Amino acid sequence: QVQLVESGGGLVQAGGSLRLSCVASGRTFNNNAMGWFRQAPGKEREFVAGIRWSGGSTYYADSVKGRFTVSRDNAKNRVYLQMKSLNPEDTAVYYCAAAPFGTGSPSGRYDYWGQGTQVTVSS
Repeated sequence: QVQLVESGGGLVQAGGSLRLSCVASGRTFNNNAMGWFRQAPGKEREFVAGIRWSGGSTYYADSVKGRFTVSRDNAKNRVYLQMKSLNPEDTAVYYCAAAPFGTGSPSGRYDYWGQGTQVTVSS
């Protein structure tokens, strides 16, 4: 299996920035696309951003496009989500996920998930 651990969450004021990190271990493959999802209390999980593990297009939800940037460092089995211009609507638990042979698209099959990291944005 693939184990994913997120970090970097915390409390930030509106307009601030935060960078999340996700490190993968176990059965890691260069063909694992990575995605970021988030879930707020009482709401369904939603796709935030994704990236092909070994290259290709990135994907972003309309709500975060232009503010969030997903990047990767395959040598470290790590993926990042740089979040800028945060607003209270970004408050959620953020999860990273891996999709074997995926592209990082919102509709990808993400088989492995981390435990999540809380991001809270104050108004």
